[in-house]
Amino acid sequence: MNATTQPAASPDPAGHPSDRPWLRSYPSNVPQTIDDASIGTLNDMLLQAIADYPNRPAAESFGTRMTYAELGRSVDAVASWLQRQGLRKGDRVAIMLPNVMAYPAIIYGVLSAGGTVVNVNPLYTPRELTHQLQDSGARFLFVLENFGATVEEALPALKLDRAVVVKPGDLLGAKGAIVNLVSRYVKKAVKPFRLPGSVPFGTVLSEGARRKPDPVAVTRDDIAFLQYTGGTTGISKGAVLLHRNVVANVLQCEAWMRPFFGERADHVMVTALPLYHIFGLTVCSLLMTRIGGCQLLIANPRDIAGFVKTLQKSKITLMSGVNTLYNALAHAPGIEKVDFSQLVFAVAGGMATQETVAKKWKAVSGQPIVEGYGLSETSPVVCANRLDIEEFTGTIGYPLPSTDVSVRASDGTVLPFGERGELCVKGPQVMAGYWQRPDETARVTTQDGYFRTGDVAMILPDGQVKIVDRMKDMILVSGFNVYPNEVEDVLVKHPGVMEAAVIGLPDEQAGEIVVAYVVRKDQSLGPDELRRFCRENLTGYKVPRRIEFRESLPKTNVGKVLRRVLKDEVASSS
Repeated sequence: MNATTQPAASPDPAGHPSDRPWLRSYPSNVPQTIDDASIGTLNDMLLQAIADYPNRPAAESFGTRMTYAELGRSVDAVASWLQRQGLRKGDRVAIMLPNVMAYPAIIYGVLSAGGTVVNVNPLYTPRELTHQLQDSGARFLFVLENFGATVEEALPALKLDRAVVVKPGDLLGAKGAIVNLVSRYVKKAVKPFRLPGSVPFGTVLSEGARRKPDPVAVTRDDIAFLQYTGGTTGISKGAVLLHRNVVANVLQCEAWMRPFFGERADHVMVTALPLYHIFGLTVCSLLMTRIGGCQLLIANPRDIAGFVKTLQKSKITLMSGVNTLYNALAHAPGIEKVDFSQLVFAVAGGMATQETVAKKWKAVSGQPIVEGYGLSETSPVVCANRLDIEEFTGTIGYPLPSTDVSVRASDGTVLPFGERGELCVKGPQVMAGYWQRPDETARVTTQDGYFRTGDVAMILPDGQVKIVDRMKDMILVSGFNVYPNEVEDVLVKHPGVMEAAVIGLPDEQAGEIVVAYVVRKDQSLGPDELRRFCRENLTGYKVPRRIEFRESLPKTNVGKVLRRVLKDEVASSS
């Protein structure tokens, strides 16, 4: 492991407490710092993996595996083709794909050619796609054919040199023809579209294979990704992640996890989180490259029945997900037939993990959910629980090696441990800033260089960090703070509740009231019974004044509940 043990850091000019208790809580075989310069770039990391593990599987999709050597050849083909099309160092290339086999090859192909990857949610509307591609200035776009109609509608407003159309079965060999047939004609997932001048991904591979890519002097300070934030709190912004930022976070994750998952040649990471999301990108894809593991690519994690069938056929060792995904899997028919005997750990992030979900997951898999925390702006991982926990902790764990955190008041004053305030982060994984938005960058940066996360947190005596809620989601009832996460956690403890989302709505008397949206397991459950349950577990002002039952909740493609959408629905109907 490329890391060394260092003494605790000294106090910083902002008056941060010199005592960093999380360092004393580290496992003995986890270093306090990492040598983030031990790997130059992500390109260097891939080349090392190809050299060390040429015959190991790098990825699996629809039952077909690709080795690291095969991945390397596809990467070279993509890089060579892009260069022949005029890609220059620093040019942006957008990727609009779910987790299909072509995705890792395209990511590394763009980076190897000297380009910058712009990951795009394939479920974006034409308006959202137009904003992101215009803002990033992307010259090329790789898109799955299933979403070609969206691109066609946005095309007049885009300035693309070329669009590349990817099929679900690309890079799957003979199996690919069957996958494409099912997608096109059985599932009817491909709507008619026309993209003048577009190129099939198969052509990219065949033409690119004719000539090796030209070497490019990519440095640690070059931009690897423009990782756009979800836009759940405003207009989506591109977090500028340099090669040094992402490499550092991969090494931080390795330093934290590798002592527990060990040295073995058959690691398989369940990759249901989309690779266009920073959590899936770093923890599932890039970390697997670093350790020579295999990404088990799940193209459609919303198809829970199909997902479970895939797990039944696989020998998985590592798992990552979000609360809603673990909840859906834990309740899915057939999950009891999945072999979890080789599962080393299951990590969660992206949203708060609920205790009831964690208990159900452990009962099903035998492993506790190890919760962590991160953001697009931090590449993403900031904190994680120890991997040797036996039960779910309800915290996000400890800051990773080489990471410093503090909790601050609105005026920037560092608060003592145990007090609630805004979580602020400093470390090599923190972004260089927002793409072409110096004002926004300044707004989230403290005077002493910490990134302001916008999350309310507290640091516990042993150094664990506990997230209370998003600052913008906090509800103010008659001057009292109500945190939606706390109320949601109580609601889902009721045996008749599957999921819940809580928001605050304006009220003339109280300022705001607590409103809950609930998906039921038990259709006989009524609002009065649920409100009585809440009164037994919450003080009066936190109990939802209104409870609305729904068939489903609005979510991102990662499964994060969109409270903003619920607020917008109310606003539009009033």
